Amino acid sequence: MHISEITHPNQLHGFSIRQLEDIARQIREKHLETVSTSGGHLGPGLGVVELTIALYQTLDLDRDKVIWDVGHQAYPHKLLTGRYHRFHTLRQKNGVAGYLKRCENKFDHFGAGHASTSISAGLGMALARDAKGENFKVVSIIGDGALTGGMALEAINHAGHLPHTNLMVVLNDNEMSISPNVGAISRYLNKVRLSEPIQFLSGNLEEQFKHLPFFGDSFTPEMERLKEGMKRLAVPKVGAVIEELGFKYFGPIDGHNLSELIETFQHAHKVKGPVFVHVATVKGKGYELAEKDQVGYHAQSPFNLTTGKPHPVSKPKPPSYSKVFAHTLTKLAENNAKIIGITAAMATGTGLDKLYEKLPQQYIDVGIAEQHAVTLAAGLACEGMRPVVAIYSTFLQRAYDQIIHDVCIQNLPVFFCMDRAGIVGADGPTHQGMYDIAYLRCIPNLVIMAPKDEAELQRMIVTGVEYTEGAIAMRYPRGNGFGVPLMEEGWESVEIGKGEILRNGDDVLILGYGTMVYTALQAAEILSEHGMEATVVNARFVKPLDTELILPLAQRIGKVVTLEEGCLMGGFGSAVAEALLDNNILVSLKRFGVPDKLVDHATPEESFADLGLTSSQIAEQILAAFLTQKHKQPAVVS
Repeated sequence: MHISEITHPNQLHGFSIRQLEDIARQIREKHLETVSTSGGHLGPGLGVVELTIALYQTLDLDRDKVIWDVGHQAYPHKLLTGRYHRFHTLRQKNGVAGYLKRCENKFDHFGAGHASTSISAGLGMALARDAKGENFKVVSIIGDGALTGGMALEAINHAGHLPHTNLMVVLNDNEMSISPNVGAISRYLNKVRLSEPIQFLSGNLEEQFKHLPFFGDSFTPEMERLKEGMKRLAVPKVGAVIEELGFKYFGPIDGHNLSELIETFQHAHKVKGPVFVHVATVKGKGYELAEKDQVGYHAQSPFNLTTGKPHPVSKPKPPSYSKVFAHTLTKLAENNAKIIGITAAMATGTGLDKLYEKLPQQYIDVGIAEQHAVTLAAGLACEGMRPVVAIYSTFLQRAYDQIIHDVCIQNLPVFFCMDRAGIVGADGPTHQGMYDIAYLRCIPNLVIMAPKDEAELQRMIVTGVEYTEGAIAMRYPRGNGFGVPLMEEGWESVEIGKGEILRNGDDVLILGYGTMVYTALQAAEILSEHGMEATVVNARFVKPLDTELILPLAQRIGKVVTLEEGCLMGGFGSAVAEALLDNNILVSLKRFGVPDKLVDHATPEESFADLGLTSSQIAEQILAAFLTQKHKQPAVVS
């Protein structure tokens, strides 16, 4: 059967091992063809092809539920659940999402773009099932990298104390998250999967038995169980921790051996109570380049499938904000041993891998543990160090209590660097950095800033490192800068709470924050062509807001526009509106940003256009709002 004919995973029932292996080959081919063309997550899905097929053959997915952690490892799941013919639209506007979405497919039982959630969600479904007297299986799949997240360990702790609640947890153990895993859990799993007895018994025991009289090529279920028992005898500590926590443990098993996977899942489904199946896989399996470079091929832009190299660009692009951040921080750290860069399993994404290469003693990777990262930084700050916490905007949400309770209440000098702030594109709602302005602005003892370009980013890094009066946060976007000249050293800090005027005009005041400053300048030029002259201000800081600069300009000009790449509710525009009202300055105000809606996956350009945030759209709306108000009383425009 061709995989295009599979519209329901139950169609796998009854397939022979040879047929399933053919389906696995077809999944990998489609996976590679699609990701090499449109971009996306490559290694994670390739590593779980056999795991997915084997598990689904042992379940009735009209009733049973499978919960995938994160979701970027679930491309094979998508191909087996009726999305083959649309898979070429992966991560494109109105196409197949890169993560699981409950609204996209009935087999996507739980959506997630952040790690460590699947066990909690699965346990919740299992408890609901039992409360309603229903009967179906629940399987939560989680990567070994996600086990570094405290939420996963909390869920395991809870599930292990519910001996009558049937729940299967499948550990996809590939030694990786995005970067190589860190910490004691990873080290323990590596000892298990790489121990000589396990390697011998997994790879050679079956072959040894086949050479004995009366066995030949047959390997009965009884002998499979004997093999598993011998594994336990050879390595007594295998699964000991998990079983002490209340789970029945199976494994580790070869994640690319369909027979062994199916046999194990069938046995595990019969066990009452919580079950833990440990599956050893290879990230990037089936594509040699991805197997050899598991970090580089975790996710890829469109690339040449033969060479594995990205398609050449027509002209060189300016450096990315992440690269400028990493380069600048590393330069500063060379002259300041107190600077400590902290990442939560995103070394390459944040650029902190460059700091590690140059100054490993000033670098910490805590794994997928954002809460721990923030409180760790608080502890470092207590002892006079200069912790720099580099975490994506969307992931810093996970440590909100720690920002308030452990950093800001104690007024500790921690520097938060929020990469991927604003619209991120193809990763969709779970990864859009929409809320950091709003969720941080309300916290006392916290300065919040955003650079207009990569050169100002350098200055703000200096500002953040030098600021010792409390916590300070900086947001910056995904992607490349504007191509402005960079300095190699001698960067000056930015005065806290001070903006700058970039253009003068008497008809409208445009206040830009962060990435929207250049959009403000472009909109001002369009307005000028229509006879409306704008003053443009680079606000730089949303807290403290430069009211000494903004309020007199607003009062004199009478028409104010705010631009931000984030949610409007509680954002930069809200801060300006509050300042105007608090000072009894009644002027016309129009705010541009992201309304109260989720921004779906699309290219950033498509998202900006859909949201009305291009320079031409903004100019058109300003003209429509203000041109007719020249001789009218001020009014608030939302």
